[in-house]
Amino acid sequence: MPKMGTILKTGAADEAAEEPPGVATVRSEVEEEPPSLVAAIAKEEEEPPGSAASNNRTKFFGHIQDELWNDWRWHFRNRITTVEELNKFIPLSTKEQDHLKLVTKKYPLSITPYYLSLINPYDPDDPIRKEAVPSFSEIALAGIGYEDPLEERRYSVVPGLVHRYPDRVLMVLTDLCPMLCRHCTRKREWQHGGWVHTPAEIERMLDYIRKNPLIRDVIISGGDPLTMSTHRLEEVISGLRQIQHVEIIRIGTRCPVVLPQRIDDELCAMLSQYGPIWLNTHFNHPREITPESAKACDKLLRSGIPVNNQSVLLKGINDTVETQRKLCQGLLKIKVRPYYLFQCDEVQGTEHLRTSVETGIKIIEGLRGHTTGLAIPTFVIDLPNGGGKIPIQPDYVLARNEDELVLRNYQGRVYHYRNPKGVGPSGNGHKNGKRVETTLWPPRPSRTPALTPRDRDENRAVVRS
Repeated sequence: MPKMGTILKTGAADEAAEEPPGVATVRSEVEEEPPSLVAAIAKEEEEPPGSAASNNRTKFFGHIQDELWNDWRWHFRNRITTVEELNKFIPLSTKEQDHLKLVTKKYPLSITPYYLSLINPYDPDDPIRKEAVPSFSEIALAGIGYEDPLEERRYSVVPGLVHRYPDRVLMVLTDLCPMLCRHCTRKREWQHGGWVHTPAEIERMLDYIRKNPLIRDVIISGGDPLTMSTHRLEEVISGLRQIQHVEIIRIGTRCPVVLPQRIDDELCAMLSQYGPIWLNTHFNHPREITPESAKACDKLLRSGIPVNNQSVLLKGINDTVETQRKLCQGLLKIKVRPYYLFQCDEVQGTEHLRTSVETGIKIIEGLRGHTTGLAIPTFVIDLPNGGGKIPIQPDYVLARNEDELVLRNYQGRVYHYRNPKGVGPSGNGHKNGKRVETTLWPPRPSRTPALTPRDRDENRAVVRS
């Protein structure tokens, strides 16, 4: 691993400020018995979006004034980072606490107070909880997968700069995140403490980009680059904008989802000066779409920053057609475009969250034709060993030759589509006024054929299970 720059304390914010009380002191003991598990889950399901979060904020952080609650620095300083703190909000048995302490020795814990307020504390299978709260499976199945499945180290041309595709690069500025998502692709970095690349290291990245005129697209990532101060982030972005061949800047951040308070007026005013900038965020579940996250996305859009969403397909969280439809339609309502649905990478410590590839294909098939195409993300596998992104779709082409394709639609109906050759003045597929008869192989099916495992293997990308 390359030597990193400035080492930061896990709980430190970028700006120096008087630290308010920690999360350990912001919640008094709950004297009454908690509601039953069934009642709590049922109540949550009946409530409109955002109401459960509002209730949890009142219960957990009711005495925190709005001025602090709306300050992203307060949330960052008061992240829940220990099992003892977590137990004050989410009831954990002694065995669960012991297990989670073992997990956090290898894979740390960090949850913002805002994101904690989205969790149903009485439901062990709550999908929001599974994204944020450690699971013993992270170490029980830790031998499966790879530390760096995408081989980012192999493609790092200078420390922090990954150049895998010809015309674009990835700038990893920091490994700090407001929340440590349990499915993180860069989970390997958690064990090295918080770091931010120094100005000298960032200058080396910029210098490489200056000397490579084919690079037209730069993705700023981390960790989460928005954990940096707006001033430091502007230094990076303004440096990129001085490079003539850099056309597009993209920012990868989960702040609109886990820390929407970070999307403040200062940040948006700065970003608006350096367009075109695109922001890719990471909603995984419809309950993450709240009034706060919607407001954050709206502020970005009004500042001229388009917002795309990149979800990860996660077992027990968003691995059904119904959940994905609700998520994608909800994103369109807040003017966010569903962009990618990623197959969960083969990262050590994430095997319990990975689904089969077929699950993702069935989800896309369940969306296509049943909702607007705007609400359908591209399902992709980011191949191991740096192979890049491969789109995976249902098999709509049943057979083809140079003259004709046999296709099925979203209802399973079979259609024959003439394939124009583009020869002759008309190019209409006729010769001497007569229709050209061709032999199609395989023969035209009378109904939609069932795909065998062999068919699937031959027509889809090979992935390790």
